[in-house]
Amino acid sequence: MRLVVTEQGEGPPVVLLHGLFGAGQNFGTVQKALAADGFRVLALDLRNHGDSPHGAEVGYAAMAADVAETLRAEGAWPAAIIGHSMGGKVAMALALAEPEGVSRLLVADIAPVTYPAPQFTAYLHAMRALDLPPGLTRRQADAALAPVVPAAPLRAFLLQNLSFDQDPPRWRIGLEEIAAGLGDIGGWPDLPGRYDGPTLVLAGETSDYIQPEHWPVFQRLFPAARRESIKAGHWLHAENPQAFLASVRRFLQP
Repeated sequence: MRLVVTEQGEGPPVVLLHGLFGAGQNFGTVQKALAADGFRVLALDLRNHGDSPHGAEVGYAAMAADVAETLRAEGAWPAAIIGHSMGGKVAMALALAEPEGVSRLLVADIAPVTYPAPQFTAYLHAMRALDLPPGLTRRQADAALAPVVPAAPLRAFLLQNLSFDQDPPRWRIGLEEIAAGLGDIGGWPDLPGRYDGPTLVLAGETSDYIQPEHWPVFQRLFPAARRESIKAGHWLHAENPQAFLASVRRFLQP
């Protein structure tokens, strides 16, 4: 499946892969900064997200194949791959499946393990239950989500997927496909192979997504992996973009 790409800059290709309920636009600040540094930066909308097509298969092998197909079509192969959360799992799956296409790998605050997803189930339920009558405003949609999603920044993040360009508004995101495949998204498949290229595992200091017991799994699949952390939670590129960029810039140096 060919994915929608937003591109800035010229130079060696760097690819940005977003997390669940996100889109390539979430990396806007990072993309602009890296483009100014002399990189060709491609931010992808993964399947069922942003403006990319929807598909029933949401497993990581399929999503990694989408990325590979898109990058080959864009002439951005091989590339440095940076993925956050779900996008980090896609990046890892791509590196294991087609290591020749990944010049270096940065995994942001996720591990190649299975995670429980009760909060994401609740978010999906609230989004699917949201009434979308003609004339619905963003303020009204925000208020309707508030009982389930009390944090205003998180509601704004989820509502970026609701298009108000049409009346009534409609979800851009593939809610039904994601709901049906949430177990696959929270999980991690038993993928063959390993990736020996340069790998950085970047964690948020106040996030609990990467635990000490996950490190042996990283070392088995990504023998060259090293660890860093920055002062941030799970959404580290949004919470502390300057520290995130500093780590990325150091990692991208030849």
